[in-house]
Amino acid sequence: MVISGSNPWGRLNSGPLIAPSLLACDFARVGEQVDAVVAAGAEVLHVDIMDGHFVPNLSMGPGFVKSIRAFTDCPLDVHIMVSDPLYFAERFADAGADSVTFHIEAADKPREIIDLLRCRGLGVGVSVKPTTQAGAIDGIIQDVDLVLVMTVEPGYGGQKFMEDQLPKIERIRSVLRPEQRLQVDGGINPITAARCASAGADVFVAGANIFGSSNIAEAITLLQNVVTEKIDK
Repeated sequence: MVISGSNPWGRLNSGPLIAPSLLACDFARVGEQVDAVVAAGAEVLHVDIMDGHFVPNLSMGPGFVKSIRAFTDCPLDVHIMVSDPLYFAERFADAGADSVTFHIEAADKPREIIDLLRCRGLGVGVSVKPTTQAGAIDGIIQDVDLVLVMTVEPGYGGQKFMEDQLPKIERIRSVLRPEQRLQVDGGINPITAARCASAGADVFVAGANIFGSSNIAEAITLLQNVVTEKIDK
């Protein structure tokens, strides 16, 4: 069964967005925690997919996305950390993703992935690892909705934020159009989110900082307030 998603980036609030990472949720309470973050103001849910090849860890598959899609109308932003992004982009499109972000390091033919997702009416993102230069995406940067700068090495949650990624965020923001999104993922908390916002990021993926909090709503509100203040300056 193919479930149709739709590109969320043009219809979401144009201001800063907090994207809770479901990788960090309590899998025994996923529905409850999805309801909690949406009620707290999260407008998009981030789903980290890892294949154990491109990164040294395994996470959810298309079945997880299909289940979440049936549970909520909140847009699903799926980040595929996989060795075969073209294959998996289609699988997650079928499962109900609204936007799929692939890694430039794994994509031999990135335009094929972009074309596939565009034909499905979905959002398109491209991601760069910490060791990848910003220039690696110059050839396609104008054709995507979102650029994701990894601020930790992809593969595991709970890592320490890498300060040396801030110049890369600034460089990428300088060439994006106003409507294109700049997302950061890895070690995001109120302090690091503020630094990323000052550098030009406007979508903030947070996992442990949200789902590890005793008060999910307060954690989201604090992040939202911090990044809004920085971007409004």
